[in-house]
Parts: sequence; C-alpha cells; structure tokens
Amino acid sequence: MDADKAAPLRVDAETAIILREAYHKIEALFRSDHYGLYDYVRVVAGKIAPVDAFFVGFLQGASRVRYPYGYDDGHYVTPDTHIFGPNGQTAWLLKHRQTYRFAYDNGFALHAGVPVGQVGRRSEDVVTVPIFRAAKDGPDQLFGLLSMQSYTPRAYDDNAVRAFEWLCEVVERVLTREGEDRQALRRLPAGDIGPNLLTSDHVMEYLTHRVASIREIAAEALREPDVSSAVHTHLDRIVDATEHIQSELIEMLMETDEGPERRFSSLTKAQQGVAVLLADGLDNDQLAAELGVSLNTVKTHLSAILRKYGLRNRAQVADDVRRYLAR
Repeated sequence: MDADKAAPLRVDAETAIILREAYHKIEALFRSDHYGLYDYVRVVAGKIAPVDAFFVGFLQGASRVRYPYGYDDGHYVTPDTHIFGPNGQTAWLLKHRQTYRFAYDNGFALHAGVPVGQVGRRSEDVVTVPIFRAAKDGPDQLFGLLSMQSYTPRAYDDNAVRAFEWLCEVVERVLTREGEDRQALRRLPAGDIGPNLLTSDHVMEYLTHRVASIREIAAEALREPDVSSAVHTHLDRIVDATEHIQSELIEMLMETDEGPERRFSSLTKAQQGVAVLLADGLDNDQLAAELGVSLNTVKTHLSAILRKYGLRNRAQVADDVRRYLAR
C-alpha cells in the first residue's frame, strides 16, 4: 500500500503552507475563471521567488503558440499568437518533455524564441513547465506551458522549481478536467454538429485589437489628474474587464479553429493536393488534367477525403479547406 503513495514534495515548510492555501483557493474560486487562475498562480509563485515576467501559452496546430495571459514587470501583456521555430523554448519542451531551466543551456532556448513582454529586457533566469493531457494512443500530449522569469540571475533554486511544477500540475488538472467534461457533452445526441463556421483567426485579430484600444483609452483616462474617485473606480473596472475579454478571446480559438487544420493534416500529400484544387472549384476532369492522373485516381482520392472529413459532398469539403487555407 505504501509503495503506491506519491513521493512527498521536497519543498521547505513555508513553501508548503503557501501551496496548500493555493490549492484550496484554486479549487474553490477558479474552476471556470482561467484569467483569474493564471493571475493567481503568478501571485502565488511570486510569494516563493521573484517573478518579473509570467506567461501562459497553448500549442495549436503544428507550429503556433497562443498566449492568453502574460505579465511583465508589473504590467499586463496583450494576448498574442506566435509561430515557434526549431530552437526556442517550445521546441525544447516538445523534444525533452520536461521543465526547462535557464541553467540547462545558459538561456539559449529562452532567447532563441520570439520575445514576449518587454523586448528590450532579457530574462536572466527562467522556469518553463510543460503541461500535458492524456492521449487516446501513445504518450500524453504536450498542449501548453507556464513560464516564470526573472531579470535577476540565479533567481530560482530547486525549492522554487519544485513549487512551480506543483502549481502547474494543479493548473493542468483544472484544464484537462474541463476538456474531459466537454468530451462527455459531445457524446450526447447532436453534441458535435460539425465544422465551426467562424473564421477564427481573422475575428480574433480584429476583436483583440479593438478591445485593446478600449483598454488603452481607459488606462489613459486613469492618468488624468482630475479624475474623481467614482470615475476612477469605473475606469479600473473597464481595464479589468477588457483584460479578461482579451484573455478569453485567445482561449476561445482553442475551440474554434482546430478542426479545419486537423482534418487537412489527416490527408496524405496526394489527397491534400486534390483538396486544395477542390477548394478552387475544379471538377473531376479538371483535377485529373491538373494533377496528371487518371479520372479513377481522382475519384479514389475524393472518396478517401470525404471519408476522412466525415462530410457528405465535395462542396462541404471545399468550404472546410478554404477555412484552413484562410487561417
């Protein structure tokens, strides 16, 4: 029986007290408030070690990371999306599937990626923890990351790293439990009614920038010297609300734009070639001529594409491929 028990977390007594309190507050307050969850985890981490910058990112598709929450040097960072390359932190996490620390490569992976937050300042220490969700087949899927950074060298000792990893495990359980709940709903009749009709990247870019402009107007008004106490309170609420909206918009993309890319990626290279031409409106004879294959080969590819997409006709497939190409 004792052999089945998890090993105790090796942190000091003060840290253990902070983490125990954090666990109970997360359970009670932040199950459906992701912005509040990330903000609270940042504050808790800051009780244990200096946190100058803090970011939450989620992988989407083959090469994108969306950042719904960021905080740098006392300021909220506008949510954003980046394409990650082969040498940054995200690639490092995908390869090693463990926590990344500055000392592992003297910060090479940290500084090789796209800078977030204050681009003029370089972090001198970092702890970036991968978060996983269970996969049906094979190893757990890495789907996100939490990163705390400091502008001071050697800011994070082993105690801070273990504490932050534990906090990230709690966040991981919150997020994966919500995903399991959504899967349960999809098992109901009409739980999944087909491709989402939003062109999500375009909508997100427009809305996040419009909301950002509202936040900046309110923040500018707060700096006026003659703002009354009552107006100041309302402006603070506007700034807080817009920050929540921007964070939520980024996370909504996790639900709206994965389908077209996932379906297109399921095709073979030959089938992808047919699908792209299908989106251009070519008929079977034109497809055969363009690809230099027989009409029977075209029909075979089309049958496989329809089966993989789970759609009834080529027009629906063409619409879905256009959504993917327009992302």
